Amino acid sequence: MERVEQLLAEMSLDEKLAQLVGVWLNVNREEGVVAPLQDAMQGEDVEFEAFARHGLGHVTRHYGTRPVDPEWASTALAARQRWLRDHTRLGIPALAHEECLTGLAAWRATTYPVPPAWGASFDPELVERMGARIGADMRALGVHQGLAPVLDVIRDQRWGRVEECISEDPYEVATIGAAYVRGVQSTGVIATLKHFVGYSNSRAGRNLAPVHAGAREVADTLLFPFEVAVKDARAGSVMNSYAEIDGIPVAADPYYLTRVLRDEWGFEGTVVADYFAVAFLHTLHAVASGAEDAAVQALTAGIDVELPTGVAYLEPLKQAVTEGRIDEALVDRALRRVLLQKAQLGLLDDGYEPEPSGPVDLDDPDSRDLARRLAEESIVLLTNGGVLPLGDAAGRTVAVIGPNADDVTALFGCYSFVNHVLPHFPEVESGIAAPTLLDALREEFPGATIQVERGTGVDDGDRTGIAAAARLAAESDLAILVLGDRSGLFGRGTSGEGCDAETLDLPGAQQELVDAVIATGTPTVVVLMTGRAYAVPGLLRDAAAVVQAYFPGEEGAGAVARVLSGAVNPSGRLPMSMPRSTAGQPYSYLHPRLGAASSVSNIDPAPALSFGHGLSYTSFAYEDLTADGTAGTAGSIRCSVVVRNTGERAGAEVVQVYASDKVASVTRPVAQLVGYARVELAPGESAKVAFDVPVRLLAFTGRDGRRVVEPGEIGLSVRRSVAEPIAETSVELTGPLYEVTGSERRLTTVSVEPGKEL
Repeated sequence: MERVEQLLAEMSLDEKLAQLVGVWLNVNREEGVVAPLQDAMQGEDVEFEAFARHGLGHVTRHYGTRPVDPEWASTALAARQRWLRDHTRLGIPALAHEECLTGLAAWRATTYPVPPAWGASFDPELVERMGARIGADMRALGVHQGLAPVLDVIRDQRWGRVEECISEDPYEVATIGAAYVRGVQSTGVIATLKHFVGYSNSRAGRNLAPVHAGAREVADTLLFPFEVAVKDARAGSVMNSYAEIDGIPVAADPYYLTRVLRDEWGFEGTVVADYFAVAFLHTLHAVASGAEDAAVQALTAGIDVELPTGVAYLEPLKQAVTEGRIDEALVDRALRRVLLQKAQLGLLDDGYEPEPSGPVDLDDPDSRDLARRLAEESIVLLTNGGVLPLGDAAGRTVAVIGPNADDVTALFGCYSFVNHVLPHFPEVESGIAAPTLLDALREEFPGATIQVERGTGVDDGDRTGIAAAARLAAESDLAILVLGDRSGLFGRGTSGEGCDAETLDLPGAQQELVDAVIATGTPTVVVLMTGRAYAVPGLLRDAAAVVQAYFPGEEGAGAVARVLSGAVNPSGRLPMSMPRSTAGQPYSYLHPRLGAASSVSNIDPAPALSFGHGLSYTSFAYEDLTADGTAGTAGSIRCSVVVRNTGERAGAEVVQVYASDKVASVTRPVAQLVGYARVELAPGESAKVAFDVPVRLLAFTGRDGRRVVEPGEIGLSVRRSVAEPIAETSVELTGPLYEVTGSERRLTTVSVEPGKEL
């Protein structure tokens, strides 16, 4: 673009470097840490005009650092943009970026369910609508870039950031993550893919730990969602992973940041550093001798913008350029990408005029309706001995017990504004209307007598209330036991960034509370409000029913209550396996045959409940699975199945199609998801669901390092979960060994043809 080249040609080195950094204002160490090692890396408050005298690349979390009135903050942001336009030599405005993983992380903005709930819904269309709503809110406030979605594939339930991830299946992560990207970017806001790549595969489930993954695992499993989001959804930005893979930090690795991302995939956007990741090359990884060396390595590898502020890309990088330790052409390479994005956003247009939003409702009825629907679709009925649905429960005495029953923060993940920022401002109200589950149960069951005992805290180990909780349960017709996590940051919770788990037993004394309540003999419904999957096989066996809700957001309490009553028919499916024990981690259903139970070990790694599992209040039957008998190694496999609602009420079935490579030159998963469809059916209604599966989904990295599709027999099956096959057939892949070049279709095409009611 002519304007970009003109600017680049006339900029001084100081002006160039200023475009490659952000500034983080109003950050007070005494108010608490919201980024890794922020207390060590973030200096004292800076003065905006002094910092930005040569220009500015990014404004960091203008809305998401403190609770500020959105209208006032919009006016302040517009004023800063006008200052940049009027008081810097070139007048280039900054990009403003915010976190947006569970909605815009700003005071008074709608808070949606966490990403595992997106995965549980198996509804990419609804996630895309949510993304568009979030993008529209950001756009209205003058925000240009959102730091989401997280496309890390879940590998170890001990990792605290499981709650930020969509699924343990890369195909589901890809389809739902790409939908979120399309939604956000449809509004003119840039989506940022996190964390490229490997972050979730850390040793022992520890945050920011070395990654244990071979090149084949990275290529075949961990990279796929990013590839889809880049090539299919055209994501505008990528954020590096903090991880080091086989001894090389990703922030300094040109193989991933340049060769794979740009040379092979054709990515044209910006790579932004995860907060302080450039400096971490020196302080954490010890592969750089100081800030200057770190800046040289990161810029050379392909990180264009240093966030959240300029630690390495200002004076240290300037010194490296002026003293000849790095070619200024690499600065120009990154700068050109930054300026092109600003041009595409209209920030370089003549007559650009930053305008405040004026009065804005960030939690309007349409947004709340989306939050409600996603919460309802995401709730998974794990077990049910017949006690659910409860109906109106009129005339029954109900004991509501547990640490998460009357705690509004139990609805939210660690990247919600409520749990990310507000703990440092205890005097400030949440800014959004969100009933607790206890509130919602009282509203849903007005004819029941509801009494409450907390029993114990989430993780405080307090046992003094357990006896009283058991007495209340014994005196009641029904007990609803609400358990789970408290989401937070860096050890301030049981789930969330830096809140990793040594064991997958329920935190604190919650298991003792479970045992005491169930021992009373009162039918007990357990509601798990968590960010990860816990190992609770005894609970799954002994409770009358168990419901899983991954931090379901501001409308989540009502959604859970309606599932319990039966007003909503549960349709969520597990996006991650529920383990039998901590010893089974790390675990993925995508294991090869050698990863299954066998007679040569006394340990069975099989989970208590498998990926894709979920019950309903109706029943479904499958018939007429058909598939092509043969398909070319460069082609696609067409298959179809008829699904029918054989129950007495409407419901949604998630039709899941899996493939398995019978014999291959490298070990392959015993099954892998290659297509799914969420199908709404009335009682007696059927639908023919057709899938066109690109054979490219069966590609793998061969012994010589090339990604290939081999000819041979492929098993194709329809399953209720990966552990529950319904019907299976086989397809013969014919033709020569096919090398995948990256131009092939990457996602399965699905069509649903309604049938006739019985």
